[in-house]
Amino acid sequence: MPPHLSADRPAAGSPRRGTVDALISQTRQLRGEVDAVRREAPQDGSDPEGRWQRALCDLALHQLRDLDEHLGQLRDGPPAVPASDRPADTVPTAAPAVPGGALLSRVGSAEWNLLTDEASWSAELYRILGRDPAASALTLDELPSLVHEEDRPLLTAMVTDCLVDGKPIDEEFRIVRPGGEVRTVHMMGEPVLDADGSTASMWAVLRDVSALRRTQHTVHETRDSLRRQRAHTERRLAVELQEAVLPPARGSLRLSRRGPGTLDLAVRHLPSSANRPIGGDWYDALELPDGDTLLGIGGLTGHGVTVASGMATLIGALRGMAVAGAEPGPLMGWLNQLLDASAQPALGSAVCCRYRPATRTLSWAQAGHPAPLLYRGGTGRVLAAPDGVLLGATSSAAYEQAEVTLRAGDLLLLHTDGLVPRPGGTTAVQRLLDLAPRLGGARTAQDCVRTVVEEFGESERADDACLLIARVVS
Repeated sequence: MPPHLSADRPAAGSPRRGTVDALISQTRQLRGEVDAVRREAPQDGSDPEGRWQRALCDLALHQLRDLDEHLGQLRDGPPAVPASDRPADTVPTAAPAVPGGALLSRVGSAEWNLLTDEASWSAELYRILGRDPAASALTLDELPSLVHEEDRPLLTAMVTDCLVDGKPIDEEFRIVRPGGEVRTVHMMGEPVLDADGSTASMWAVLRDVSALRRTQHTVHETRDSLRRQRAHTERRLAVELQEAVLPPARGSLRLSRRGPGTLDLAVRHLPSSANRPIGGDWYDALELPDGDTLLGIGGLTGHGVTVASGMATLIGALRGMAVAGAEPGPLMGWLNQLLDASAQPALGSAVCCRYRPATRTLSWAQAGHPAPLLYRGGTGRVLAAPDGVLLGATSSAAYEQAEVTLRAGDLLLLHTDGLVPRPGGTTAVQRLLDLAPRLGGARTAQDCVRTVVEEFGESERADDACLLIARVVS
């Protein structure tokens, strides 16, 4: 195996000085440009994005300074090494420190001779480890005494793999300097083989990367802080948009005052846990110009501001077409075309109902959504659902329409999937139906909503949920 190169001894045939000078000039120019960017970043520390920008610039400047020092050492050539009494083919003597910082700071080298149990360190390695240059270099058996207690098994494993299996070393660990200061060093090394292929020695280059790791840690912290702040801002915007679009959910609402089939209506939006982005669940209730009542509920796939914006668009289209007199079946088809042609395609489920109070007739259609539940005389049942696929699933979908006649005292319940935690959709519906006696004894629709929320819980939800209950008063 050809002789290795120590970290403090460059290879013969160094590059031409002019080439290295040009690289140094380019590096320093780049440092100046990065420093200018750094000065433009906010310096008061109040803005997470500004802290993130400055931390990244600090990291880049740190690395560019190291590159400048590397190139300077390459240009200046190797420092003078005092004569040694050892034969040329044995472990070399470490280079002493050179005044003026000619040696690259924070990088040192070492070599351990396994035949003689001798160790040789460069002067810079003594400084990195905080050792007295007059003291003897530590052997491989003694080296763990400088390493942080938690990292000693790592060092032992690295050295064993290198000496026994010939694996190169490329790892970081912490050292404890005299006085208790902890630093992080990066170690690279490999075994040196003799003529018959046996391991004769091990060489290594150690670099103090403490400042670099601290800067990287700052970058990670500010990036995470910025990500959390953006997520919080997006959630707040989505919530505000949702609250602006959905009808108010305070108390019971009396709709369709004309005719005998007055509805007592109550709604509730149950948000997911605070650390989750808001979803696309929605509900709607609107008294139409002809005296009919629009009832709707559904959800869009996804989370965040984009979904909340899509939900607002969908509700606006739903109301506009209902006011224009569209029946639930055709209305669903047009909503499907709207989602299919959207610039940001999405899938959605929905139930749309048109209630005529004069005849207590409910016409409704659904698009891949749980069917309404009808409670009458102390029992409940699921309405038979007309055909309808998810909104946005296919551009040519057709939606059938069903019709049911309600009676005074009937209660209609519409909900989204998030009301009941998964799994168990069938069980969830049965749990809702089992509430029939309690819902039948409730005085108002709002009392019914309160009963359902108590049954399924209001906090720590995995996903958003919406609930709409309409009670035929007369």
